[in-house]
Order: sequence, then structure tokens, then C-alpha cells
Amino acid sequence: MNLLFAWRYFKAKKSANAINIIAWVTVGVIAFATTCQILVLSVFNGFEGLVKSLYASFYTDIKIIPNKGKTFILTANQLKLLHQQPGINIISLVAEEKALLKNEDNQTIVYLKGVDDNYKNVTGVASKIVEGKFNTGSVDDPGLIVGAGIESAAGISVDGATGISKVTIILPKIKIGAAADPIQSLSEGNAKAIGVFLIQQEFDSKYAITNIDFVKYQMGFAEDQYSAAEIKLNSNADVVTTQQQLSKLLGNNFTVQTKYEQNTSLYNTMRLEKWFIYAVLTLILIIAAFNMVSALTMLVLEKKKDISVLQSMGADKIRIMKIFLSEGLLLGGIGIATGALLASVICFIQLKYKLIKLQGGSFLIDYFPVKLQATDFILVAVTASIIAFVASWFPAYKAAMQEFELRGS
Repeated sequence: MNLLFAWRYFKAKKSANAINIIAWVTVGVIAFATTCQILVLSVFNGFEGLVKSLYASFYTDIKIIPNKGKTFILTANQLKLLHQQPGINIISLVAEEKALLKNEDNQTIVYLKGVDDNYKNVTGVASKIVEGKFNTGSVDDPGLIVGAGIESAAGISVDGATGISKVTIILPKIKIGAAADPIQSLSEGNAKAIGVFLIQQEFDSKYAITNIDFVKYQMGFAEDQYSAAEIKLNSNADVVTTQQQLSKLLGNNFTVQTKYEQNTSLYNTMRLEKWFIYAVLTLILIIAAFNMVSALTMLVLEKKKDISVLQSMGADKIRIMKIFLSEGLLLGGIGIATGALLASVICFIQLKYKLIKLQGGSFLIDYFPVKLQATDFILVAVTASIIAFVASWFPAYKAAMQEFELRGS
């Protein structure tokens, strides 16, 4: 009943055109703000999904690292127990250290990852090779896979036609006596550049990959000494449950990280940016609320006689207040529905035709990615509804407090 009155008041012709104009401006501003919020959240969802897919190519479901220091001892017995844990699919052992990579007159600092044969099945790096192939070689004949940024910085070539680069890798040794010559604390080995991967700038300019036996030999690792163990889980495994099981199994000397925990700063930054933009766009809805207050206040003045008629028919103050609250929510509802529909249409057009392009040519994609999520629609609708309710409350209260007055003509 309240909504019926609100709808009739919305459609009815007013004595002052300004009331109609302000009402439609209010609806338009709410629709515009709703559209912007959903579009921005959808773009952030698209970029978040893209970045997560890129990072998923490098980071694994679970990573085990030492709680203190750079290395840990993982015995054959412990490794066997890890393989027996439910949810574990593949385990790759890693020896990692910062190294100096030299190629003729060029040199650069890299993070050198020595990996075993399981690594290409645990991560997606092998699928991101853009030049050469993924082959880490052996301890005597190591192959090197570098990021595209390192390839450029060190002038590396993996093309047989122009000559495959043979690079020198200088690593620190981990077991050196206190009185030893500083030069003896470094090891030097050679490797052939076999492949180049392209994932994301953070990885492409930082990491180089070779076989684990080469790194362990150069650094003087013990047979069962490693820097990390990277794990791929079964598709139906629960990450948090598996993390807790592994932490309990391995004890306090190990830290077990999920994919999120391996790069907490990135995900937190993306989330903060998303909600900051959402908060800024909410200000547009608050501006629309002032228009709504004006429109409803003028409507209350316009309908003073109708309010008196309703009071004479037995309508109490609560009923009057609900009618005008419904009017405000109706304005907000029309704006929200229009904005949600418009945002959906724009997103579907962008998904199909990719009309809105990214500027510059350094991106993996050349268009704005979008991803619609039902939770975003619900969040925006609830936010707009709350603002509409708050904006409607004061005019509705004034209407309810109006003194009964009904005079004959």
C-alpha cells in the first residue's frame, strides 16, 4: 500500500515542474553513480583475475620455507611423509639464492632458482616460454631459463642462429671458515641460456632458473638441504586445511605459506585500491542524497492537503512516514535498477567487442578486462538503498509531524 501511494506520487503531475525535474535528476545521479561503481568494481575484478592468473604461473598452492635462515634440512623420511599427506599432488624441491650473472661485458643481479624435474608440473613457468625451451640441464651441463627483463639487461641470446649465450654465474658458498679468503667464499660456474619466459615484470626482471643439482653443488649444500619445497595440491584439496596439516607435521622449524601469503603485499594493495575507489564513488551517491532531500521536501509541501486527507481517514504518523520513505526508496530503486542494467550492458559489450582499449603497448592485453560479480551488485544496491533511506527519513519525518488541517473550499 505504501509503495502504491509512492508510485502514484511519483507519476502524478506536480504544480511546480521543479519537483519533477529534481526527482528525475535524483534518479539520474543515482543511476550514474551505480553504473560507475559497478563498472569500476568489475574492472578491478578483471585486473585482479588477470594478475592472479599471472602470479599463479609462478607461485604455487603451498610453499614450505625455513622459519629461520635461508635453508632447511628435509630428510627422505620427511619427504615421504609429505607425499603421503591427503591433498598433495606434486612436490618440487628448490635451492634458491641471489647470484651475479655475467654475459661478456654485461652483468646483472638475479635470483637463481635451482629446481628439480617436478617444477614444470608444479608451476606454469614452462607454459610461459616465449623463446627457446624449458630445459634446466644437469649438474655438469646446466641450462638456464631467464626472464625477458634479464635477457634484455644481460644481452642474452637463446637463438642458435645468432649463437647461444654461455653465461657465468657467481654464487656465495654457505660453508666457509672465518679466516678464509673472501674470494674463496664465492663459486663460479657456467651455464647455457636455453629459454626465456614472459610472465610479469616483477618475475621477468628478477628470476633465472636452472637445475637444483648445479646450485647445490656450487653453494655446497648438503644432500638433503634445500631453500624451499613448492607444492601443487589436488583440485579438490582445501588449501587452509592442508596448510594446517603440514605445519603440524613439520613443526616450528618450517613456515608453510599459501599462495596468498607468498605475496600478501600485492593482494592487500589491490584490495585497498578497490575499496578506496569504491568509497570515492560513494560520495556521488551522497551528493544524490541532497537532491533527494530537496525533491521529497518539495513533494511534502505539494501534498500537504493529501496528507491531511489521509489523516482524516485514520492514517497515523507511522503510516504517513512510511509512504514518504517509500517514495525515497522508489527513487533510489529506479536509479539503482537503471544503473545496474546500464553497467551490465556496458560490461557485456566490453567482454564481447573489447571496445575500450588500454593505452600503450607494454601490456599482456590491449583492452580493459571486466568481470561481473553478483556480490558487487548486491553491495552497490545495499549502499545506495541505505543512502536513499537516510536521505528520505527527514522529509518523511516532517510529513508525519504535519498538523492535521483540512478546510472546506
